[in-house]
Amino acid sequence: MDVIVKWKYKTPRGISSWMTSDEMPFNEAMLMARDIVKTGRSIDLYFLDNRGTKWSVKELETYMTKKQERPASIEIIFDGSFDKQTKKAGCGAVIYYYEGRKRKRIRINKALDYLENNNEAEYAALWLGLQEIKTIDVEDTEILIKGDSQVVINQLAGEWAVYEPLFTRWMDRIEDTLQQLRLQPVYKYISRDENKESHRLAKQALNGTEISSSIELDNE
Repeated sequence: MDVIVKWKYKTPRGISSWMTSDEMPFNEAMLMARDIVKTGRSIDLYFLDNRGTKWSVKELETYMTKKQERPASIEIIFDGSFDKQTKKAGCGAVIYYYEGRKRKRIRINKALDYLENNNEAEYAALWLGLQEIKTIDVEDTEILIKGDSQVVINQLAGEWAVYEPLFTRWMDRIEDTLQQLRLQPVYKYISRDENKESHRLAKQALNGTEISSSIELDNE
């Protein structure tokens, strides 16, 4: 988390002026703030994050301590399968993350009716994974989103235009969820060979086998 330090500097003769630092990482900003306070010349010192939120020293320290305890290095891999004859879809998602030093994995899938095509199934699979992420107390961090659907990845990344109202609705749901959780998405297209795990989950859902599991992995 990068922040700006703002403080009012007051000279022994009572002349005062607001000072503003460059944007810098939280740890560096905290060191600077403590050094500024030691001079005895600062008034109303606070931090500003890139959203314009104002933080006191105590508030920011408390927030960052809690953040370190939350899941980090989050990665979601998704895939969707669609049966044109039955109009049924299978959605699968795998979530990897660290909780402290422990690496964990969530696997989830679900069968859905009334979808229109494979691309919608892909969007629904990502949506499914994001709903699961809500359960692990994730907030204000980067999330790597990987899938083998060029349509979904490139449209969400803003690389491809979106003309279909159906896809726009799914994009709105996904982006609203990311915003609610204050997650900063990084989208990455992967090949089908790299997406076997979530693809298998999607196929299993389509065939009637639903899975929901969470395990701790051995650290590699």
